[in-house]
Amino acid sequence: MPPRNTGFDRGSEREVAAARCVRTGATMMGRDALQSRAHPKEKMTMRLKLALAAAWAAGLGVAAAPATAQDFPNRAVRMIVPYGPGGITDIVARTIAPGMSEDLGQQVVVENRAGGAAIPGFDLVAKSKPDGYTIVAATTALAAQPILFRKLPYQAERDFTPINLVIVSPTVLVVHPSLPARSVKQLISLAKLRPGALSYGSAGNGSDNHLTSEVFKNAAGIDALHVPYKGGGAVMTDLAAGQIGFVFATIPSAHGFIAAGRLRPLAVSGSKRNVAYPEVPTVAEAGLPGFNVNAWLGLLGPAGMASALTERLHAATAKTLQRPEVAKRLVSLGAEVVGGGPAQMAAHLKSEMERWAKLAQKVKFTPAD
Repeated sequence: MPPRNTGFDRGSEREVAAARCVRTGATMMGRDALQSRAHPKEKMTMRLKLALAAAWAAGLGVAAAPATAQDFPNRAVRMIVPYGPGGITDIVARTIAPGMSEDLGQQVVVENRAGGAAIPGFDLVAKSKPDGYTIVAATTALAAQPILFRKLPYQAERDFTPINLVIVSPTVLVVHPSLPARSVKQLISLAKLRPGALSYGSAGNGSDNHLTSEVFKNAAGIDALHVPYKGGGAVMTDLAAGQIGFVFATIPSAHGFIAAGRLRPLAVSGSKRNVAYPEVPTVAEAGLPGFNVNAWLGLLGPAGMASALTERLHAATAKTLQRPEVAKRLVSLGAEVVGGGPAQMAAHLKSEMERWAKLAQKVKFTPAD
């Protein structure tokens, strides 16, 4: 005689069928039909299993729901700086992070990811979840990279979400006091006297000082050796030690060295004199008419961020930039505070990419692999 069926197998089959009904959105009629075929003693168990399955399915839906502005943030936000400490990107990031932390109610942690011409740092953010917890302090490099590298693991306009255009700032042409050049014209004459012997430093390929220096070389008709570093701090330290000839330094990173007399400013790269150094002429005034190159810094997140998260981060940044102590700090370093929202940041990035693409037709940038 075959063994008596205990009902375990039938119950297992009904449990699977019930779960399928819940997961696929089956009608209540279908579930009632299943229950009607069940043994009377098992109907209560069936109802319990159906309720548990429904609760399990609903729980998945809640877990998968995107964060909202009300929920965000509930943990620390990482602000990636794709350069080493001491440069303008790092200085500005660390200037605004405390205020953003206070406004958001969670810590904004500045994390340096130097090297690789800023590509690894940008790539990290491009590949992060678009949940608002990983953002990047972006610079001119992001807009200019397409003319400097044949292959990039991301596209600036496609793979990032604009948040805030924080500042724009001219660079300042500085030399070591031992260099026999007290003006732009003297520097150009010195470079022409020994082509290729004079060197200039940068925070890395595609950095603000690299790009500005290449524009300067082209406009002045000189040849100078490029020495890339892994951040603005390192390049300024070596320039102050007399290891390289000149740097188009961001004003915040050069300010302390100039104030201490360790570097000599020759000109600023913008279209007008800077409030930090009103006595220093522009490059255009000093002998190269039409010269006008500015650095900038903006905050971006990964592509696909919800507008509520983007606006929350923009609002925190804008409020921070309105704080008197923050604005005073940035202005004292020669930066112009902007605080523009996502639309302005997007438009600025687009125009910068177009500008550098056009410039590449005049200046000989050699793309790297």
